[in-house]
Amino acid sequence: MNGSTLPSAGEKAAYVNRMFAEIADRYDLTNRLITAGQDVVWRRKVIELCQLPVGGRFLDVGTGTGDIAFEAARTHPEAEVIGCDFTYEMMAVGRKKIEMPSWRAHTEGAGGVEFVQGDGMQLPFADGYFDAVASGFLLRNVTDVDVCLAEQRRVTKPGGRIVCLETSPPPENALAPLLRFYLFKVIPVLGQLVASGGGAATRSPDSAPYQYLPASTAAFLPPQEMGRRMAQAGFRHVSYMPRMFGTVAIYVGIV
Repeated sequence: MNGSTLPSAGEKAAYVNRMFAEIADRYDLTNRLITAGQDVVWRRKVIELCQLPVGGRFLDVGTGTGDIAFEAARTHPEAEVIGCDFTYEMMAVGRKKIEMPSWRAHTEGAGGVEFVQGDGMQLPFADGYFDAVASGFLLRNVTDVDVCLAEQRRVTKPGGRIVCLETSPPPENALAPLLRFYLFKVIPVLGQLVASGGGAATRSPDSAPYQYLPASTAAFLPPQEMGRRMAQAGFRHVSYMPRMFGTVAIYVGIV
């Protein structure tokens, strides 16, 4: 991948897997910086919207370092919580969090989180197993959004919910130039600062992930189309709520 060019469909899965493996140890910090900490608030909202019943089963698809799964376990300690991702290195960072005293203090009383390696395009779970399925910043990274949504619907019980936290292309309004400047100029620099440990942000082969983020966001489905795809996948009462000036949205659908 060169500059803001996205990988081809045939290369995407391998590219995304390799990219997240390379940035796994700094993924959380980068998220905090580029969202000014709002990603923590969004993940809490995701769990609230899941309406997980007492003793329910919850799946976080594309769990990465496990933040959504950990939030589910913290707020629903009696639930069965599974985080699934196809990048082992990301989940390895999540497993390390469990051993950190600061993390244990933050999640005191939380139930366990089971990490399972698997592909969102072919989830390794039985039909209708989960009461709620969530994902955070997953769908723009998959090779086929429709297949991924169909898989999430397949493993969700009738009446259960799917909640997706996802980036959106900057809306065409008065803020568009500012949002595009932040997306294409500021975010890559912030990513490089994290990668260089706070030193000078110099262009290097490691800059590719921070070019991919804005490029994949700009190329992703706008909220109306994303909602249509969810309805097409069989979800009912589909709705979405924009965040961060329309560059992020939280989608909800019922099976």
